[in-house]
Amino acid sequence: MSTDGRPVLQVDDLEIHYGLRRRRRRVLHGVSLSVTRGETVGVIGETGSGKSTFARAVLGLVRASGGRILLDGEDVSRYSPRQWRALRRRGVVQYVFQDPLRSLDPDLTVEESLIEPLLVQGVARKEAIERGRNYLARVRLDPELFDRLPGELSGGQRQRIAVARALVTEPALIILDEPVSALGSANRVGILEILKELRDTGVALIFISHDLGSVAGVADRIAVLYQGEFVEVGAAREVINNPRHPYARLLVGSAPTLRSASADRAQREALRALLHA
Repeated sequence: MSTDGRPVLQVDDLEIHYGLRRRRRRVLHGVSLSVTRGETVGVIGETGSGKSTFARAVLGLVRASGGRILLDGEDVSRYSPRQWRALRRRGVVQYVFQDPLRSLDPDLTVEESLIEPLLVQGVARKEAIERGRNYLARVRLDPELFDRLPGELSGGQRQRIAVARALVTEPALIILDEPVSALGSANRVGILEILKELRDTGVALIFISHDLGSVAGVADRIAVLYQGEFVEVGAAREVINNPRHPYARLLVGSAPTLRSASADRAQREALRALLHA
């Protein structure tokens, strides 16, 4: 891992609420997290825990009710839509969706999808094409796919294109939302290997997932999100081998491949009872 210790992302006491008055609902409460250059942080939690809301807040798609968000040193907490558009145009932060078929324009070839963000930045087309080809090779795809449409590619190939498209602007931070959950085992392994290699380029990664097993081999640190709060944040090895919060222990116990002896059914039921006590 290549990191200089400077935070690319700094989130302090983030609060997110949806709705108004009596229908107002708290989704995130007091959430704090930092991610440094060359670091991969896994954000783990069940459906409805607030993972996607956290990502959308960092991307400026959801306005914070409280707290602050710093991206590459800029306080973006109160940015206007115009300021967010300028920040996205610069490619400081990029997002990889769970379903690449929905995120890639079906009418654009791989080439056009890859170079579009660069053309928006004002990069000359010839240079953009060269960079697109370089990043296609980085995610282990053949240049002959450059003229293909997304519908002509496999799920694994489309997800690699989505990763290459996120990388091509050379962002400081990439957020990956369930990037392997829709893939078969072979493609899943391939994507995870690519993510491991990305750490050495200096880009910061946030890997959002409900599957601790997928995150364990990639993340330097793991943040466990439960009911809108980070209940445990620590080094991946420490969270897996010595989880402290009952929900973190339940996650580890439900992933037997992570430890030689996982929690049995009685232990898991006891942990669930403790969570709802």
